[in-house]
Amino acid sequence: MTELDARLRAVADLILPEAREGGGRHEYDGRIQDLSPDGVRAGLARLGEGAAPADPHDARHLEVFEESLRTQLGELALHRRNPLLHLSNLDLACYDRDYAPAGDRAAAKAAHLALWPEAVGHALDALDQVPAPVAKSLVSTARGLAAGVTDEAALEAHGRFVAHIERAADEGDPDAALGGEALARLMGTAEGLPVDLGGLAERADAERDRLMALLAESCAKLGEQGRPPLDVVRELVKDHPDADGVIEAARIGTEKAIAFTREKDLVPYHDGECLVGPAPESRRWAMAMMSWNAPGEPEGPSWYHVTPPDPSWPRRDQEEWLEVFSRTTLPAINVHEVAPGHFSHARALRRAPSEVRRLLQSSAFIEGWAHYAEELCVEEGFEAGDPRFEIGVWLEALIRVTRLACAIGVHTGQMTVEEGARRFESDTHLAGPAAAAEAERASFDPTYGRYTWGKLLIRDLREQARERWGAGFTLQRFHKSLLDLGSPPLGLIGAIL
Repeated sequence: MTELDARLRAVADLILPEAREGGGRHEYDGRIQDLSPDGVRAGLARLGEGAAPADPHDARHLEVFEESLRTQLGELALHRRNPLLHLSNLDLACYDRDYAPAGDRAAAKAAHLALWPEAVGHALDALDQVPAPVAKSLVSTARGLAAGVTDEAALEAHGRFVAHIERAADEGDPDAALGGEALARLMGTAEGLPVDLGGLAERADAERDRLMALLAESCAKLGEQGRPPLDVVRELVKDHPDADGVIEAARIGTEKAIAFTREKDLVPYHDGECLVGPAPESRRWAMAMMSWNAPGEPEGPSWYHVTPPDPSWPRRDQEEWLEVFSRTTLPAINVHEVAPGHFSHARALRRAPSEVRRLLQSSAFIEGWAHYAEELCVEEGFEAGDPRFEIGVWLEALIRVTRLACAIGVHTGQMTVEEGARRFESDTHLAGPAAAAEAERASFDPTYGRYTWGKLLIRDLREQARERWGAGFTLQRFHKSLLDLGSPPLGLIGAIL
């Protein structure tokens, strides 16, 4: 593994959990990030010290991450208002991946666990501005961190952490809104471009209308003309494997997605191994997720984790969970998580030409690329004989564009969380607790509109490339040029032109 220079190391130290797992920088195994007020100030003070990379694109990529961290931790002090940063710092699930011998990972996990009291001390020092809605949304996740933990000192510290969040849920500010200016700064500095929230909200509405029209067209292919498309969809998602069949359905779908991506040559690299199986216990809150073979790790398998419902749950809860894996929606999830989505992206990320591009990963690009990959597969004819695939793509896209609208509405004060839930109910097939949970996520994940935002900017760039390159344009050239940048901030993707 290449040693990081001091300037890049200063950034990595401030995104330690992401650097360890997403970047595969396992020198951070068994370590925590100092998220106390003093620790954050010291970390921010180290940013920008040392020479910039010789490559101008890499230099700007690094600068964007530095600017973003100054906004997140300096200007907005998110370590003081959002327990999510501290949850990531405590999370032990990263050691459940088989990136190294089991004994090494067990030792790192034990060392990390031994630091829980210190990390919790930092968290309690920092978290003095937690809004009540944020705390309420995250308290169950905080409780779940201790699943399987038996160390008494760690459990005592964990209890103090949970109690602190519970107090914030009762006593915190009832308003979780960051404010429009702060949200625009948070989004814009992370991606190296100015953000006009009003214009972005209008674009979200236009994208919703486009998707609704496409959904109606696709439902008509099933002979469902005249019926409201979302009513059709609510019936379609009831056709799903049982709990015992979910993983096998995902495995078969994964093989199809990989084969199609290879046949169409949609991404630069078609190697690597993607295994399909249940998530480790610590991550079973996630229905489906990619745990990729990270750039800093030796060659090894990536895992597509698919989680069936817990058999101890009430029957209705199990049924709602299984609807996510319906024969309409699971194929779109497979494409997003595996090929040409996250798994394919990871294979390219391992070949990115610099440590900056391999390590510093824009989450809006990561999710935007995988979301772009879904509609790409519709365009290229994946499952062309079955309209349910494209219906599933439009359905997932409607949820994501509603996230973007809801995030902007909630954090500019133009929409309450309850109004956001009603928007999910009107613009997607979600209802009741599922719609409420999606709207509540806006409070603690204010940039969760990144899926749609990233997709739209990648599609915009593709049209620019098509016009600029003329006869020289191919999807293969466009995708290779884009993924050679690693996982760049959205404001830098135009460099391929």
